Parts: sequence; structure tokens; C-alpha cells
Amino acid sequence: MNGIKYGVFTEKSVWLWLENNQYTSNVESGLTRTEIKHWVELFFGVKVIAMNSYRVKGKGRRIRPILGHTTHYKRMIITLQPGYSIPPLSYIR
Repeated sequence: MNGIKYGVFTEKSVWLWLENNQYTSNVESGLTRTEIKHWVELFFGVKVIAMNSYRVKGKGRRIRPILGHTTHYKRMIITLQPGYSIPPLSYIR
């Protein structure tokens, strides 16, 4: 489970979890959707219906004269079949 960094708990992600049985988490940017689907099904013992992913661009940062940016990362929204669930605190680090 090194690919899944941590679960995302924002207002939107909690609403998706309660209403649509969807879970949001940040993952390593080099992983594919099929790899993440396989890991989630194997580790949590659930059935995944669909996965949506998007790349979140890092924000610009300035430390006096040096311009830089934070790292980019990938976010996955995983939809589970009805009747399956992931305990929300099981994938928080």
C-alpha cells in the first residue's frame, strides 16, 4: 500500500462518501488506474465499480529571491459497489 499516500477529508469528499459510496485519496503520481484498483480490492477486500483520477498541480512558492513550487500529485476518487465500504480511519497515516 505504498502507492496510496493518505485519504482526503474535505467537505466535498465527505459528501461523496456519505451520498455515493465514493472514497477520495492522494496516490503516487506514477501509478496507473488499474494498479490502484487492484491494490484497493486486494488490501480492503472490496469491489471497485469506477475510478476517476486527476493530477493536482503544485502551487508556486517563493523563498526570498528563489522561485519554486510544491510537488504535483494525483488524486483518485474510487466508487465502490453498494454494500461494500472502507473504514475511513483505516487508510489515514
